Amino acid sequence: MMTDKARKQHKLRRRIQICMVLFLIPFGLLVWKMIYLQFIGYEDYLKKSEMQNTNQRVLQSPRGTIYDRNGKILAISEEAQSLYADPTMITKSPQEIAHILAPYLKIKEPEIEARLQEDTSFVWLEEMMDHDKAAEVKKVIKEKKLTGIEFRKGIHRLYPNGALASQLLGFVNKEDEGMEGLELVLDKKIRGSQQMQRLRTDPNKIPIFNSVLERVLPDKERAVQLTIDSTIQYIAEKSLDGVMNRNHPEGAAIIVMDPKTGEILAMASRPNFDPNEYYKGNADKYKNRAVVNTYEPGSTFKPIMAAAAVDSGKWDIHRIYHDVGHIQVADRTFYNWDKRGMGNVTLTEILKFSINTGMVELGLTTGGETLTDYAERFGFGKATGIGLPGEQDGILFDPKTMSPVDVAAMSFGQSIAVTPLQMVQAFSALANKGHMMKPFLVKEIDNPDGSIYEKNDPKEVGQPIKEETAQTISKILSEEINSGGGRSAKVDGYTFCGKTGTAQRINHGRAGYAEGQYIASFMGFGPLEDPQYVVLIVVDNPSGVFYGAQVAAPVFKEMMTEIVHYKGIRPSQPIERQLAQLPKEGPEKQHVIPEVQHTSEGIWIPSFMGWDTREVNDWLEKANLGFVPNGTGRAVHQNPPAGAYAAPGSNVKVTFMR
Repeated sequence: MMTDKARKQHKLRRRIQICMVLFLIPFGLLVWKMIYLQFIGYEDYLKKSEMQNTNQRVLQSPRGTIYDRNGKILAISEEAQSLYADPTMITKSPQEIAHILAPYLKIKEPEIEARLQEDTSFVWLEEMMDHDKAAEVKKVIKEKKLTGIEFRKGIHRLYPNGALASQLLGFVNKEDEGMEGLELVLDKKIRGSQQMQRLRTDPNKIPIFNSVLERVLPDKERAVQLTIDSTIQYIAEKSLDGVMNRNHPEGAAIIVMDPKTGEILAMASRPNFDPNEYYKGNADKYKNRAVVNTYEPGSTFKPIMAAAAVDSGKWDIHRIYHDVGHIQVADRTFYNWDKRGMGNVTLTEILKFSINTGMVELGLTTGGETLTDYAERFGFGKATGIGLPGEQDGILFDPKTMSPVDVAAMSFGQSIAVTPLQMVQAFSALANKGHMMKPFLVKEIDNPDGSIYEKNDPKEVGQPIKEETAQTISKILSEEINSGGGRSAKVDGYTFCGKTGTAQRINHGRAGYAEGQYIASFMGFGPLEDPQYVVLIVVDNPSGVFYGAQVAAPVFKEMMTEIVHYKGIRPSQPIERQLAQLPKEGPEKQHVIPEVQHTSEGIWIPSFMGWDTREVNDWLEKANLGFVPNGTGRAVHQNPPAGAYAAPGSNVKVTFMR
């Protein structure tokens, strides 16, 4: 028998044992949990933790650099920094911070203040700052001890030459997507691969940008070399700006191509835009008029039709046509531009003086089917395939349904539609002994290791005419510049070939032509003995004077004068022969010093050829123009050229030789 004391001790031990068991069970579970967390389930819980506290971002690596033919950078991607704020972390008032940052940001002080008052943990203040500005803002943040204001690194597309070749290059949006021009066409080839970045996040899942945990870098991007010569591009664009300022047209375009290879050396349009600030542009400024626009070529089409007639044997260059100033075709009368007749003329005079009636007779004699066939051989009626967005096919007649009036109109460049690029391609055949080259812009795309990813070589796309036909028409076109309607395109000392054009402007959206609106153009190539350049200038609806000889031809003279000097092309005539043709110094010299003429367009510049240094200096001083002489003796070259207009106070450069 247990005593009461023994029973009490037994109960106490049982209670203690029960308490020990009750204590050991959770303790054991806790120990097990600790062992599990530390050893067995460690990897799983680590992954869950990282998933809850990190965020994965996909970033785009830099796009490929675009170079011109000489290795000059036209487009490049660089690291840029974007400024953002966490309004929940700022310790100064939004008003104070806005006042401090406003001088450095694009947005105004009230907008900064408004963003800092938003109910969020993240707002942009400015994206893609340039390095200098970012450095200044960092300095201010440090000096003023601003909290909640941070930078994030990113990639920014930079166009070092600003608006140069803007429609040709296009631009890239904030998502690094090519939107226009070559940036769009080459997007898949140069858009750099993607990179993964894992970032720490705060409890609200907002990335902490300075806490990079891991980055997987992509391959380096490809590089692109274009056929463009940035110096010739600059000269062409400067000439375009000149015609825009003088003639105030709705738009204009220039193309310069090597006729032997098809390489585009320059391509420019106006109006234009700066791809660094593409958001300030619009559809009209983005448009590459050299490729997208179609127009009636007018008289610049006459050499093509003349070549077709001669090459087909339907017209002899010595054939005489009696021009009376008008010609009747069915129920329509066609006139020369001045409605005057020139009497007996041959093909040389018909082209030199742009005689419409002679071209109508030539066209009717040759026939619409033959003319259209040759037009197609010259590449009209279909896109060149240069690979730029929006290239048009143009419009030709169906030869089976052409009426005599259609044939007559086509013979001098009316009632058809072409693109500027098609005209340049066609004239490459005249300049290149009948062989027509396909225009191209991308010379080469290289892999990061220097190997060639893609290369474009010159490609002949046909021989529309025989070599002797090309040489015959070229010789006639050289006479047009020397002594015909294209004299204002003459480059002193050089023999170039060319044709002026003035066409009525199609009334877009309605039938017929727009009243009082014209397209002035000039098509040229040369030098005659070794053609290296084919050039087209198209000026859309100039104000005031509108003839191609007055508006477009002087642009050719201006830019080609600079190009031949830049490339060091020897004159067609030795300088000694040019000087021998100039009036001699002394009392017997024959040139007359003109009066200074001030006009609304500026100060009219005469030809200084043959003047001595003192005469040029005296005239420019009276005209309130600066004088930049080069050499001594008598003037053999000047810039601006004769017939141009200069702003008061601007400089005139004149080269002298003995």
